[in-house]
Amino acid sequence: MPVNRRQVLKGAAAGALGAAVAQGAAATASPAAATAPGALTGRPRPAAPPLGEPGSLDDRPFPAYDYSRANKLPREMTGYWQKSFLVGEEVRTAKIYLSPETPIRSYYTVIAVPDGVDTEDFLQRSGWVDVAFRQEEGLFVLEPGAGGWRSAEEEAAYVAAAMAFYQSNRYFSIFGLHYLVGYGDGGPALEAWAVANPLRVISQAYVGSRGLGAAYLDSYADREFDGRTDNYVPVEFPEGFDLISYEETVLPTWYVDPRRSFGDSLAYWQRANDTDRSGSRDRSLGVVYGQRRRSDRWMTSHAGPLSQVAVDERRADAWDRATTSRLVAFLTFYTRYENFFAYGNQLYERGHLDDLGIEVRTMMVEGYVREYLVHVPRSARRRWGRSAPVVFVWPGNSQTDKVFLDATQWWKVAEEQGCILVVVCEQYSNTSVSVSHSASNTFYRQLREVVLREYAVDPTRFYSTGQSAGSMLTQSFAIGAPASFAAVASTSGAAAPNASGTVRIDGVDHPASNAAIPNYLVYGYGDLANLEGDLFDDTVNTLDQWAAYHLAANGLALGDVDPEGERSGWEDRFETWTWTQRHGRTDVPVLKVTRNHYRSHNTMAEETPLLWEYLEHFSAEVDRSGNVTRYYSPSAFRRRGDRIRLG
Repeated sequence: MPVNRRQVLKGAAAGALGAAVAQGAAATASPAAATAPGALTGRPRPAAPPLGEPGSLDDRPFPAYDYSRANKLPREMTGYWQKSFLVGEEVRTAKIYLSPETPIRSYYTVIAVPDGVDTEDFLQRSGWVDVAFRQEEGLFVLEPGAGGWRSAEEEAAYVAAAMAFYQSNRYFSIFGLHYLVGYGDGGPALEAWAVANPLRVISQAYVGSRGLGAAYLDSYADREFDGRTDNYVPVEFPEGFDLISYEETVLPTWYVDPRRSFGDSLAYWQRANDTDRSGSRDRSLGVVYGQRRRSDRWMTSHAGPLSQVAVDERRADAWDRATTSRLVAFLTFYTRYENFFAYGNQLYERGHLDDLGIEVRTMMVEGYVREYLVHVPRSARRRWGRSAPVVFVWPGNSQTDKVFLDATQWWKVAEEQGCILVVVCEQYSNTSVSVSHSASNTFYRQLREVVLREYAVDPTRFYSTGQSAGSMLTQSFAIGAPASFAAVASTSGAAAPNASGTVRIDGVDHPASNAAIPNYLVYGYGDLANLEGDLFDDTVNTLDQWAAYHLAANGLALGDVDPEGERSGWEDRFETWTWTQRHGRTDVPVLKVTRNHYRSHNTMAEETPLLWEYLEHFSAEVDRSGNVTRYYSPSAFRRRGDRIRLG
């Protein structure tokens, strides 16, 4: 059943967020207090060491590969750094703090420090360094020029140069979307960048800021996002389609101790977040304007109306650690994914590893240390006893396990459905600060043994999913090693046997088994070129070859379904074709394809429940000779005796 969640989250989100902010303030009342992401709770960790003088990234050689660390930036890059930018005739600087355990593609907070402060002193005394240290994240810090912060328009060139470096360099790598905090006269300069780049900001907070003027805000408000994509197939919208404007991009915003002139900014973000006209008083956030209960914003089409704009007019000390803790709690309540295509960009609640009890583990794989995540939700034991199903998750190229956990919201599906997640992290690839798939077959075999030995699982219900390169890997397993999984369901990456009848996994050719395995593929209208179109057009590409292989393995034909497909989801974004086989009185969906008409290549978390709702119905038993017997359960194994043996 397709999921289009329009659940009412405003009250729950505001309450949980307010509690998190309040708890954050209490948790850091003492400098030695333990903090963790989000609500700032969790295991104690020591305070960060003093920053010292920053090293220079100007003309510094790029870091070497550090294979002693799994999913971490090279050790030589951790610490405190400075980068210079020539803006006009003035040399400007930005600071970077990388905590010792910062992973590849970590979350970062971008900070515009107040006028008249020593940056090192401010970052340490305000607690920002300790926050990044404990959360294993990074800071990117914008600094005023010699004469202090100027107007947002005058600072635009500096902010653009600094943010361009921050977003793409070979010294460190980032999640791709950012938390913003602007202090005093630095606030408008940073806020102006958010107005111009709203898809790249998760959430933002401004302390003592005067905000932006109406003229600047109006210059962006009516701009629209079209169907152009980043090196992928362009999305063509139907006639009469209403494009998203910049001022319709939800972006959680909090003004703390604002100056009187911030009213135009407040009004702009209230419109963007589609908030109620009247606010409600919250003891931690001040006055909260929650996103309307019936909001139709695209960016919350799946999560529901969880965004908000808050204003706390009480005096706040920017140097106070309690203030910093409150800011962190507000900002990191949220995450979002997809930083260039508006119609796939979505805002969500962030899943914090400590709060969820997710294990960060490592193992040696072909001589290299590799990281992976294991999430055993409390619901697993309650729902399945000692026989929980397991989903092995393969991120897309350059996406780490931690990035993918939030980008897909698989953690939330696991919490709701009781499945155990094993999220694989890739290995270093073309640079020392990025990753790609490596030794996946060996990694999976070792992971399978660990899962069977250490967790209460059902070995007949092991599933595989992935995105892009991870999907191609999943689909390669389905062809070359189908006995590995009960079913597969993945997004934006297909595989098919080559002319020699083999499929390649980790550089090794595996003969196509020609055996049937339940399979579901979701892809976007603006996806990879080899997925362009649908199965019923005249273009033959990898999508068609993938379908032809699996249809033949199941003894089915393309014409067994209606070419029109079935539409569902937000704005009817999903077009789905399902091939079934009749077993007794039950039509079993052995092959399924969904085309998401309003996204590019990057997956959307709205698709994650669809994948699980397909996978959960299948199991497979493998005897000692490697023979596979597959089963389908209409109740997803919740009712005894409804298991149907497949041919």
